[in-house]
Amino acid sequence: MFDFQPISGLLASKTILVTGAGDGIGKEAALQFAKYGATVILLGKTVSKLEAVYDKIVKNGGPEPAIIPLDLQGATAQHYRDMANTIDTQFPSLDGVLHNASLLGHLEPLQQISEEDWNKVMQVNVNSQFFMTQALIPVLKKSNNASIVFTTSSVGLKGRAYWGSYSISKFATQGMMEVIADENENTPIRANCINPGGTRTNMRAQAFPGEDPETLKTPADIMPLYLYLMSDESKHETGKTFHAQPK
Repeated sequence: MFDFQPISGLLASKTILVTGAGDGIGKEAALQFAKYGATVILLGKTVSKLEAVYDKIVKNGGPEPAIIPLDLQGATAQHYRDMANTIDTQFPSLDGVLHNASLLGHLEPLQQISEEDWNKVMQVNVNSQFFMTQALIPVLKKSNNASIVFTTSSVGLKGRAYWGSYSISKFATQGMMEVIADENENTPIRANCINPGGTRTNMRAQAFPGEDPETLKTPADIMPLYLYLMSDESKHETGKTFHAQPK
């Protein structure tokens, strides 16, 4: 998938929701999905960033996107049910969801993790994804081929010291993806995880402040896998974890 060559119109007529669409990997994914024909629903908490992505998509000639300003930290299950109803009534279909938004939290020994920090990380990385997906599944089932892509991490595959809250949240993400994939094996919905690897993002800089960002792949460099998993080329792929960078 590292050398997947998307064709023009690869995602034409698809509607794809991207969380954390205002920056980093989410921003680049939204731009790329639109470039290949998708109508993108931009979800994030900072309206100005979403508007900048919106403007760039329109300037580039992509289908007019939509904006959903939502802070995952404070959102409830009812917010997601309302959002699902809005998408269902305003769009011909929902064909993809990229769960990209994540919170790193503090990197510290397990016994030092505060209740506040634990709850914040789990709210964004686990609870929001669960309740959002739960609300969206009935809408996704109306698509001919629907793809749910979760974002995992190497520390969600093997626990690492001092990465407590984030690492545990990514193990939960892995499990959530596998349950959804198994339950929907005979439906139009498929679910997979992407491990982006070391990528030049603000979160990476927060986790590794001494690292030279020029040594890392950019979000644009890893987009072939994202395009593949959102396209019908991957309709046979489900319940898997893909690595955006060769090991």
